[in-house]
Amino acid sequence: MARATLTIDLDAITANWRALARQSGTAEAGAVVKADAYGLGATRVARTIAAAGARRFFVAISEEGAVLRPALGPEAEIFVFSGHMEGDATRIAEHGLIPLLNSLEQVQRHLASLPAHPFGIQLDSGMNRLGLEEADWNAVSGSILSENPVLIMSHLACADEPEHPMNASQLASFRRMTDGTRAPRSLSATGGILLGNDYHFDVTRPGIGLYGGLPFEAARPVVSLSLPVIQVREVQPGETVGYGNTWTARKQARVATLAAGYADGLIRAMTGRAQVFADRTPCPLVGRVSMDLMGVDVSHLKAVPEALDILCPKQGIDALADYAGTIGYEILTALGGRYARRYEGAAA
Repeated sequence: MARATLTIDLDAITANWRALARQSGTAEAGAVVKADAYGLGATRVARTIAAAGARRFFVAISEEGAVLRPALGPEAEIFVFSGHMEGDATRIAEHGLIPLLNSLEQVQRHLASLPAHPFGIQLDSGMNRLGLEEADWNAVSGSILSENPVLIMSHLACADEPEHPMNASQLASFRRMTDGTRAPRSLSATGGILLGNDYHFDVTRPGIGLYGGLPFEAARPVVSLSLPVIQVREVQPGETVGYGNTWTARKQARVATLAAGYADGLIRAMTGRAQVFADRTPCPLVGRVSMDLMGVDVSHLKAVPEALDILCPKQGIDALADYAGTIGYEILTALGGRYARRYEGAAA
């Protein structure tokens, strides 16, 4: 079967990082490259952003950090959001990772197993997901701060909604817990950067905005995805297409079968709603998105090209996400491993 082609624009990632770094004001912009840089290749992406000037990188788990270290060299700081999990000590030490400790248990584990090794602290300012709660922090902050954490961070729950009262509530909580501390502080990912200077502190953590996603509306598009046409057939009035007979031709139609489906991260929920493009001309999906294939009505095209685009300038990750009832993050991180990946730009 022909392979679909995922094109990743490294110059666009660089431009997005620089734009978010400028919007971070006096704060230093790091880069979130967890989940294989949101599915786009952590090694290639991190090298590109490092060349642009980033020196602090954030991953989800220590295994991701270990993969990243050879690409970044010894000087870059690699922070691990999940902290110091049981069994992580050797990997953290060997690869020079910085765990962001999330609980009293993790604090005890880290100081006992790697007493001289750098660490950061993650605080829960109201999201109730990860981090030391305020009461626990108040009880132990004196002893923890004496160990000189290299970063104190928290995470905003509603930063993509600028007027949401949760933002101000979490800002107040974070300040209450950290004002007067000497360690660098970090509260904002992409959405928080866009909220303004009050949220920036010392370090920001651009994530989805690097990869062309909302809420960074000024982001340059980063990905395009072309799906090869395997076959074109004439469908007569009354005939159906795909599993479950969910689409019936009302008149004679030409239907192209494309080589991609939900096994490639093109979510089944976009069935009957999404479209692909022949250059600038939209073509609706017909029938159910199946595991490896999808059907497209191309009756209105004078000629059917060898491939049709499902991610392109006319339809970005967030537009496609709307068709699937999800968010751009899920579209990016779900992109499958069967694509032929092509990097373009100066760093390619």
